[in-house]
Amino acid sequence: MKQMKIAMYYNNRDVRVEEMPVPKIGPAELLVKVLASGICGSDVMEWYRLKKAPLVLGHEIAGEIAEAGKDAGRYKAGDRVFVAHHVPCNTCRYCLTGQHTVCETLHTTNFFPGGFSEYIRVPAINVDRGVFPLPEEISYEEGTFIEPLACVLRGQRTAQLQPGQSILILGGGISGMLHVLAARASGAGRIVVTDINEYRLKAAKALGADAVINARDDVVARLREANGNRLADLVIVCTGAMLAFLQALRCIDRAGTLLCFAPTAPGVTLPVPVNDFWRQSIKIVHSYGSSPFDTMIAIDMLRQGVVPVGKLITHRLAMKDAGLGFKLVAEAGECIKVILEPHRAQ
Repeated sequence: MKQMKIAMYYNNRDVRVEEMPVPKIGPAELLVKVLASGICGSDVMEWYRLKKAPLVLGHEIAGEIAEAGKDAGRYKAGDRVFVAHHVPCNTCRYCLTGQHTVCETLHTTNFFPGGFSEYIRVPAINVDRGVFPLPEEISYEEGTFIEPLACVLRGQRTAQLQPGQSILILGGGISGMLHVLAARASGAGRIVVTDINEYRLKAAKALGADAVINARDDVVARLREANGNRLADLVIVCTGAMLAFLQALRCIDRAGTLLCFAPTAPGVTLPVPVNDFWRQSIKIVHSYGSSPFDTMIAIDMLRQGVVPVGKLITHRLAMKDAGLGFKLVAEAGECIKVILEPHRAQ
């Protein structure tokens, strides 16, 4: 039986390169050769991951079809594809009202064993509504941004981002950087980014942020200085740090919106000034995941080059260096996007 290499996750400091059989596919399934797989910030959230470990993570993948079942429709070996790990049913009351990310099916579907492997088996339901041709204009490594960009686009749509609005983004990791690029492409006004990491603040400025603020400073005062003595129309929290959520509550202008793009750890309670927000017509919205519609928009934006995600890639690693990749992302030091290339020799 043919074997393949996988990166088995035990914890953020223990990721082992192991072997398992290459998955066998059914008649309506696909076997996809993973050529690039991004490490997401959610992959290193131990409060969420440890209870399921050991497992193979990885949901931001791009590759080519190695084998197609006889009933897999239009797909054939050699096709370049992006594969969504979660897919909705498209028929429940939530999907029919555009709330695909709370669909029960979406939360129970996945490809096997995970994107940090040389091959994945794509179940029939994912083949039906979660496999997208990867245009030639998009490289495999750029294709790993389709899923996170789709999530960002859904978040900005949920928050009703309008051209000309001022934006404050708390957290300069990969999600925050994608919000900068997507907001700039959508015609946003002034964009301000906060973080405690000077490397990321410099990167945010280089990517198009109008101003950056060290999160240890007086963020409200610095925001006013950078935004014409105004607070922000849209505040986006891209970090689970409680301090960032507390800062966010104080940075929203009248009739503005707080987008909780990142979660806190379970059990954390946010003290919201309900009366003040009521009087000032401030909204709080949340955004998790993406839908097939968001994915199609993300692919088209990448195809057109309006969101230059290649600038975000700081590390390209072979499978043998998967542990290093997780270490880089978990420590959030001098890195933005780390991509594993499972078939890379070294």
